Amino acid sequence: MKAEILCVGTELLLGDIVNTNAQFLAKELADLGIFVYYQSVVGDNSDKLKKSLEIAFSRADLVITTGGLGPTKDDLTKEVAANYFNKELILDEKSLNKIKEYFECQKRKMVEGNKKQAYFPKGSIILPNDWGTAPGCIIEENKKTLILLPGPPREMTNMFKYYVIPYLNKYQDGVLISKVLRICGIGESHMEDIISDIIKNQINPTIAPYAKQGEVTLRITARANSKEEAENIIAPIKNEIYSRLSEYIYGEGDTSLEEEVAKLLINKKLTIATAESCTGGLIASKLINYPGVSSVFMEGMVTYSNESKMKRLNVKKETLQKYGAVSEETAIEMAMGIAKEVGTNIGLSVTGIAGPGGASEEKPVGLVFIGLYINGKIKTKKLNLKGSRDRIRNITAIRALDFLRKEILENTIH
Repeated sequence: MKAEILCVGTELLLGDIVNTNAQFLAKELADLGIFVYYQSVVGDNSDKLKKSLEIAFSRADLVITTGGLGPTKDDLTKEVAANYFNKELILDEKSLNKIKEYFECQKRKMVEGNKKQAYFPKGSIILPNDWGTAPGCIIEENKKTLILLPGPPREMTNMFKYYVIPYLNKYQDGVLISKVLRICGIGESHMEDIISDIIKNQINPTIAPYAKQGEVTLRITARANSKEEAENIIAPIKNEIYSRLSEYIYGEGDTSLEEEVAKLLINKKLTIATAESCTGGLIASKLINYPGVSSVFMEGMVTYSNESKMKRLNVKKETLQKYGAVSEETAIEMAMGIAKEVGTNIGLSVTGIAGPGGASEEKPVGLVFIGLYINGKIKTKKLNLKGSRDRIRNITAIRALDFLRKEILENTIH
């Protein structure tokens, strides 16, 4: 079955909000084994919306729209859908009563515009909205199916999970199962070189790399008659990729680098404190995203000035004068200083030049040193990064966490 996603809203076209609805629906439809070949966005204009429906149905059997089901005059999706299928809009008393109950519960007055949310093209399958005021609906006509969903992501995602998936299961032709490998510490092009033969020879499963700032994701997707069969198809390819990229793969599925590092620290009962200069607390912020990390994350310091490095971390004045704040020697003393000051197994430090100013010929923008103290052992890493100030800071935090992860695993520290 071929599907198309059509998101309605001028605010999407203007870039006022990010279109997370399309991303969610694409993933969910893939899991159902339904192919999505096109995604479109159209503004709140009846003529353009109708034209978009005509185009979508010329190349898809199923069209799912989001947005345009609200109470205002520019919420036109149902009206346009009714016109497209030449159907009359009929009031559904059950939906109207539910909308009234919603406002009564909220102790708010229901305006006349909300009543139009209870009108649907004749013969529609109505999708209740248990999370807001705009019900959705499904229209079936001439072997074509149109599913109208509300725009607010919370309402849309819940309506899809609880009402649309059970409806779509009858169209499911096998399953699509994906395994996601999360990779750090290697560029996308280098990674692709290492597994180029696997990508070149792919049929089923398929392998798709996706790059984002500081990381790469590999999605391995198999089509089969069952989940178990798909996983068996994926397994040998996944194992081969692991054999080539294992040192760079930090996790699978819905996880993050900071989550995996935090779990490592907790599992090995290693306490940590951070001392940050150019990153300004980003490393600490990433680590505390993980619930329960307070059992091992003791303290984070932002020692931006030379004075704070000396006062808080006992970095020697002579070190700063001889080597400078951005140096391997300073990074070492920062890592040792924070670990000893707080009394932790690990001290992790970063110092660098994020730009745009503060650079010299010897020390350009993007020069960063990471210091790592673990139970008396010292390791350092030098980075030469490119890009904006924000990019350099974020990549530094990611590389520092990955450096820590690898050192813990390679040295099997206890």
